[in-house]
Amino acid sequence: MYSNDLVCDILNYIDENINNYISIDDITIHTFFNRFYIMKLFKKELKITINDYINKKRIYNSINQIRNTSDSFLKIALDNGFNSLEYFSETFKKIIGVNPSIFKKSTFFIMNIKTKDIITIRESIITLNNTISKINLYKERRKPSIPKEKKLSIF
Repeated sequence: MYSNDLVCDILNYIDENINNYISIDDITIHTFFNRFYIMKLFKKELKITINDYINKKRIYNSINQIRNTSDSFLKIALDNGFNSLEYFSETFKKIIGVNPSIFKKSTFFIMNIKTKDIITIRESIITLNNTISKINLYKERRKPSIPKEKKLSIF
């Protein structure tokens, strides 16, 4: 079964603009559909709200930046589309289960991290990876577009 074209368009729009401010209104302008319709369709197809997907995608992207750079958390937050460090930290903790500084310590195997926090981080990252993988698979199942044939006319 093929994926819904409108949902795939929304996912592509989000992916292209993930580092910028994205609102439901921006998506409705892009798609020319009613906000309630697209919110309901998105949730029905993917079992996740648009805002939850945006936040999970942003946190997913920020994890690599936390692991691989020495950038400040504010820079990481702004680079990944968050408007403030507070909202980034709150969202990170909600999705990963610990705040960004504990996560950063866990990537360097600092020993004073609680075992409970390490387990929470691992489980949360697995869940996050599964969500992103599931949505990427959904996009791959999009019906291929067939270009319309142009009919040539002699007259």
